[in-house]
Amino acid sequence: MPNRPARRAGRPPTPTLVRPIAIVEGTPTRVTVIGSGSWGTTLAALVADVGGACVLWVHDPTEADAMARRRENTRFLPGIPLPDSLTITSDPGFALSGAEVVVLAVPMRRLAENLERLEGWLPPAAILVSGIKGLDPPSGARVSEAMAEILGGGMTDRFAVVSGPNFAREIAAREPAATVVASADPEVARTVQRALRAPWFRAYTSDDVIGVELAGSLKNIIAIGAGMADGLRASQNSKAVLMTRGLAEMTRLGVAAGANPLTFSGLAGVGDLIATCSSARSRNHYVGSQLAQGRPLDEITAQMVMVAEGVEASRGALRLARRLRVEMPIVELMNVVLFEGMPVAEAGERLMAREPSHELWGLDARG
Repeated sequence: MPNRPARRAGRPPTPTLVRPIAIVEGTPTRVTVIGSGSWGTTLAALVADVGGACVLWVHDPTEADAMARRRENTRFLPGIPLPDSLTITSDPGFALSGAEVVVLAVPMRRLAENLERLEGWLPPAAILVSGIKGLDPPSGARVSEAMAEILGGGMTDRFAVVSGPNFAREIAAREPAATVVASADPEVARTVQRALRAPWFRAYTSDDVIGVELAGSLKNIIAIGAGMADGLRASQNSKAVLMTRGLAEMTRLGVAAGANPLTFSGLAGVGDLIATCSSARSRNHYVGSQLAQGRPLDEITAQMVMVAEGVEASRGALRLARRLRVEMPIVELMNVVLFEGMPVAEAGERLMAREPSHELWGLDARG
């Protein structure tokens, strides 16, 4: 599990062993979004656009004031106007007061520090939603596991995760898209589904939290590989093989962790995999393409405005795979390329040189 920072002095920790707030259908749900990156800003604008009561919490007061004044996130979503009904603040007490749904849309590496900072302000019965597609590098913990370590296990009853082929800028521009909302509690999933409903954004529900969390994280690793393939000008056959075998690895790990294999055939799995592996808008694809051109990883990431979650997720995925004894050759070689400097072309050659096996090895329920 992630290392917890020292608890700050202030309000006592929020109790978590409570039922989620009962939302009456047809009434606006008070939503607070934590994180002013492209995805957090997009989700907040979406909720506000369709008449929901929404507050966007921005950790930097100067940035919050600028966004509120300009009605635009010039750093992450330039040119996209924010609805006048969206409240933007850097005050955590104001942002979280009365919140029924709290959406966390911060980088995985910033999750613990944000939770520690906001823990005393979180309403005890608020639904907690992860918009994060990452794994804890040292442990392989999923977002829900990392949150439970900090907030207590009772939060899992009111937890949901949102994932799918969701490029923020396209959704902010009202291009049609869809996502999946997974929760162990069907009513929690339906509440979040209603809060995110828009004419251009369709949300489906699921009860497979493990599968949706893992699919959203693992596809980023495969997308780095797809970017490498494009950077090397590999054939479409080669890229299709990488994506398909990557999906097999994702599914094998998910099944071993307790996920439903069908989740990986849905929006959070193959849907997001196709989008992220195919688009130059993908941060992870960009990292892979630049690595294939010989640029060092540190140089690439230092020049990026947004975080490519697949880089650190690859460490966490490898830890989890080894703990569960799941074979993931693409993920293993991705770690070698990213952190040990193996040339991209050599990694491709090693994958092709592996001993052939049955296509459905580790996946076929018939054994």
